[in-house]
Amino acid sequence: MGAAMLSGASRRDLRFWLMPLAAITMIGAGAGIVADEGLPSGAAGIATVSLLVAAAILAAVALATQHSGRLVVAPALVGVGLCGAGLDWWSDGGIALGYVALVGLALRVPRRAALVAAIPVVGAIAVAEAHDAAAPTSAVMSVLLGFSFLFTTSAFAKVSLDARRHAEEMLAREAALRAQEAATTEARERAATLAERSRLARELHDVLAHSLAALAAQLESARLMAIRAEAGAALVDKISSAHRLTRIGMLNARRALQMLREEETPGPECLPSLVSQSAAASGIPIAYQVAGTPRQLNHDVALAVYRTVQEALTNVAKHAGRGADVVVRLVWAPAEVEITVSDSGGDGVDSGLPASGFGLISMAERAELLGGQLDVGRTGQGFTVRLRLPARVAAEERQHVPS
Repeated sequence: MGAAMLSGASRRDLRFWLMPLAAITMIGAGAGIVADEGLPSGAAGIATVSLLVAAAILAAVALATQHSGRLVVAPALVGVGLCGAGLDWWSDGGIALGYVALVGLALRVPRRAALVAAIPVVGAIAVAEAHDAAAPTSAVMSVLLGFSFLFTTSAFAKVSLDARRHAEEMLAREAALRAQEAATTEARERAATLAERSRLARELHDVLAHSLAALAAQLESARLMAIRAEAGAALVDKISSAHRLTRIGMLNARRALQMLREEETPGPECLPSLVSQSAAASGIPIAYQVAGTPRQLNHDVALAVYRTVQEALTNVAKHAGRGADVVVRLVWAPAEVEITVSDSGGDGVDSGLPASGFGLISMAERAELLGGQLDVGRTGQGFTVRLRLPARVAAEERQHVPS
């Protein structure tokens, strides 16, 4: 398609400079006849005007038409040449029309057909030039040499134009082939990436999810054994807390596996599900509130909001203790988005387990990279995590933040 467009453009360019040349030649020939001898009177004058008009019409048909075959262009240009021969019979201006005919034939008609079509034009012009010449043989030789040189030069120009058109078509085909190869390579790389992600998801499911499920079952058994053995409330609480955190770990593992398989990027729209699942897994009541009008966020900003809430809720399950209440509040402001996770009323009994790898430091680094701010600290009888981020990040300011 691109090659056809280039070829069509080249043909249009050829017509655009041939048409003005033919028009100038027609006007010059007519003006030359009138200026040299004046317009003949009677039938000769009518014939001169008729031949000029016919030549102009035929030239327009030959050079302006979309057709490039011999059925239209070649006969029209032969007609221009014969009109020139007719004018040359009466005066000396008609030979210029013969030049137009030969140039058009050489440029717009296949070479062999152009040679055949040029024979009557050259013959008629030669006869017209020899008609009143003092030396007819010299006149005929001059016509033959001049027309041969003009035809040969125009034919070489046609070869150059064809070579240029062929080069343009080859470049267009090569560009299309490169684009197709790039698209194929991208599709293969994407398929390979998805296959690798699926393999990793299977491996994680087999190792991590099964291990966490087994750990949760063992912790539940240990909790029941501790209760039956009257091991003490402190030990039972520790085991219960560890069991609760294991269930939260299983929940997060399932989310990670889902992201690997479905290439899903969680954002604010996933927070209700995160809140409800975290509440069920931890046994802590969690309220979710939204203020303002939600809108589409940049990929990194949306992911930072989700990860911050996820980490904050995990910390609540670890450190808030019994009797805690949690509020997750999402506020959509005109220029920013703010997420707050606050807990209160817990007895502060720590599970004694290590903190997660994400942590407050990673949350603060993520917020800083995105042009936002993370504030953490105690508030009253609880702990608050507040994240403020620009609602949108310009494309040139986006930075890759690891998930």
